[in-house]
Amino acid sequence: MRNIYIGDRGTLVQYLQMALNRAGIAVTIDGEFGRETCEGLRTFLGESAGCYVDNAIWRRLEPYLKGYVTYSIVQGDTLYSIAQVYGSSVERILTANPFIGDVSNLKVGMKIKIPLGGKLVSEEVNYSSIINDFIIEGLVARYPFLVTGSIGQSVMGKEIPYVQIGAGEKQVFYNASFHANEWITTPVLLKFIEEYASAYANDKSLYGENSRRLFEEYSLFIVPMVNPDGVDLVTGVLRNSSYETNARIIASFYPDIPYPDGWKANIEGVDLNLQFPAGWREAQRIKAEQGFTTPAPRDYVGPGPLTAPESINVYEFTLQHDFRLILAYHSQGEVIYWKYQDYEPENSRRIAEYFGWVSGYTVEETPYASGNAGYKDWFIQDYNRPGYTIEVGMGQNPLPMEQFSQIYEDNRYILLGGMTQIE
Repeated sequence: MRNIYIGDRGTLVQYLQMALNRAGIAVTIDGEFGRETCEGLRTFLGESAGCYVDNAIWRRLEPYLKGYVTYSIVQGDTLYSIAQVYGSSVERILTANPFIGDVSNLKVGMKIKIPLGGKLVSEEVNYSSIINDFIIEGLVARYPFLVTGSIGQSVMGKEIPYVQIGAGEKQVFYNASFHANEWITTPVLLKFIEEYASAYANDKSLYGENSRRLFEEYSLFIVPMVNPDGVDLVTGVLRNSSYETNARIIASFYPDIPYPDGWKANIEGVDLNLQFPAGWREAQRIKAEQGFTTPAPRDYVGPGPLTAPESINVYEFTLQHDFRLILAYHSQGEVIYWKYQDYEPENSRRIAEYFGWVSGYTVEETPYASGNAGYKDWFIQDYNRPGYTIEVGMGQNPLPMEQFSQIYEDNRYILLGGMTQIE
């Protein structure tokens, strides 16, 4: 992460403020590096510290962003004493370190992971590839039964992580943030992973469903951020880069689209959800009529289907699995799109109506002008299985995090039902 200084504003300042709060130093999370944040930072570092954060200070703050520390056992340690120091619990430490087995098995020099107090998924900060990756690392540290890996790399070489929870035969796939300014969908999926993993670890129900049964029956795969470069551009994390400079040049040809808030595409100006081989030529024709014939902040289909690495990654990840159902999370509109052309996979209408009932969202067929070359379209066409685009929230993208609590409340039973409603 880049250096930040007093007077700075933005997403990285929010991360500093979140870390300070989690370290027990109360500051307002407003994204403004002012006097209050400066004083909080000095409390954390020592009164002689300056009001800036460089790489060394970020490293000291990282445990509070990732939600865990690595600790080496010393003589006299007990799990209870360690838990007291770090605001954790014996149960959480044992979950994070299953190799311990019993509280009496501690050995001097043994390295263990200590989950810090509180939940990982913030409902107050903007999301970027940085916090997405930190949260995934923290979730796997807390809940080692989670499986993670990469589906491939973005244009800028960022790994695009996935998380798998469950070991069942029935495979399901959820993804989010195909579109850069729809990053609010990322914490929706991250929070569901955290809620599900916590329920499983503590043998509790997940919104009324037996979490152990879910884990044994289903394998849920989640890619919380398909488009990390674009998200970082919108949230202001990507600065002073040749990629950002090029994005500004692209945006200058489309002055009616606000920059960077109106940016949906990947960092090279390709709309990743118009890249799939399902009516791609028709999508190209429609978008060309709308004036999108070159790289753009949105709606440029690319020079051909599956030419953007992020879309290729999702395509190939899908080919490698046997997904019974997919959910593609977008914003906004509080609507569920469930069909592609005349394809109507078995049970897809019933499931769509169930999703509408539990969420209060409207269930609609995709408008023709938007109904080609999307990931959901291709999945339905090639697999003849239920696929859904879920448009969360209302307003203008990027939606503010003030909407997040309601968005999650509306969608938690959709996320659960993506497993329980398939046959």
